[in-house]
Amino acid sequence: MGRTYIVEENVGQYLSNMNLQGKAFVSGLLIGQCSSQKDYVILATRTPPKEQQNENLKHSKAKLDNLDEEWATEHANQVSRMLPGGLVVLGVFIITTLEMENDFQNALHRLVFAVEKSMNKKRLWNFTEEEVSERVTLHICSSTKKILCRTYDIHDPKSSAKPADWKYQSGLLTSWLSLECTVHINIHIPLSTTSASYTLEKNTKNGLARWAKQIENSVYLINGQVKAEDCDLLEGQKKSRGNAQVTSHPFDVTVLTQLLLNSDHRSTATVQICSGSVNLKGTVKCRAYIHSNKPKVKDAVQAVKRDILNTVADRCEILFEDLLLNEIPEKKDSENEFHILPHRVFVPIPGSTVMLCDYKFGDESAEEIRDHFIEMLDHRIQIEDLEIAEEINTACVSSSMNTEASLDNTDDEQPKQPIKTTIVLKIQHNIGVIAAFAVVVIAAGISFHYFSD
Repeated sequence: MGRTYIVEENVGQYLSNMNLQGKAFVSGLLIGQCSSQKDYVILATRTPPKEQQNENLKHSKAKLDNLDEEWATEHANQVSRMLPGGLVVLGVFIITTLEMENDFQNALHRLVFAVEKSMNKKRLWNFTEEEVSERVTLHICSSTKKILCRTYDIHDPKSSAKPADWKYQSGLLTSWLSLECTVHINIHIPLSTTSASYTLEKNTKNGLARWAKQIENSVYLINGQVKAEDCDLLEGQKKSRGNAQVTSHPFDVTVLTQLLLNSDHRSTATVQICSGSVNLKGTVKCRAYIHSNKPKVKDAVQAVKRDILNTVADRCEILFEDLLLNEIPEKKDSENEFHILPHRVFVPIPGSTVMLCDYKFGDESAEEIRDHFIEMLDHRIQIEDLEIAEEINTACVSSSMNTEASLDNTDDEQPKQPIKTTIVLKIQHNIGVIAAFAVVVIAAGISFHYFSD
């Protein structure tokens, strides 16, 4: 028996109303949450068309072989940044004309694996053995409205398609529980004499991978309590009519980082000759969502963990992209160099407590954020609904060359006028580029201290 996908009715309306505008096909992403029993789809978004593709795809004889996988996977990467903890790209859809009804399966197979492979490269976390490894492909004929839903095991590139049920349900958007936490970031990444020759981006990613293990092994308190992993998240909550449990307030999550290893592990120290360091400092606001159908504590904690890891990694990646797009060179002299990481912005899905996010640099306007949402998610938002969760503060990226500095140098003093990087990330205007619309709240900064032996 195949998997069951419970789909918000608004998603069905969105797909039904999609106009091919003379094109042979349109593809896009399906967004929601996996669970052991069934998956929930709460959003669908078409992949923005390339200008040069418009003319080619208007011909009825166009082949699905012309589907630009690189463009589609870039869109998926950008959209994944806009998803809070608990929400993922569940799969892909293709809407085709009647003439192409039988040509879609190979294209869907290639696309769903390409999308997952691309997103997986950027993650600081790995899937657990217990997690669902199936991703969905949906084909819709624009003429007959016939739907064919299948799944593939993304851990097995040679897996064959399995049939799946696609069921619409009203009110799905209101059946979610939210979790919130504030995490203080102070990541110190020493640079050995070897790694000092690497790019700033590579050194930072290596350091984040080590920090990710700390986050994975931390203790998580929910509303001030430690709860067993297999415990029902709603245990102790009041019941309403129909035996349904609801909570209007988000769960408050506190992260306690373990300082000591278990007694089973031997603690060792490594001495390195270092030529500098990278520091990320600041405070991040994290949010995660989990469906209210028998939610387990372990699933809620996992969603929070991944939001913490994703938002820090995404902000660093956005900064490096901006530095590259604006051709801002890394400093190799004795000056301090500071970079402000983008801040997180949240916006609700209409009719739901679930919020999507983006990242915003200080010089980006609310209108730019709105436009980015429209382009990436194909849904309009109201500027007044934007919620900037993090204040623009002193969090920054700094880099310095100091012959007297040491790894113990924790001087947080910043220049009176931090270096401006004119950071405005709009990928859509550069590599054929899909904009990485970012409104995220991470008051986190990276400081780079370079010093001699």
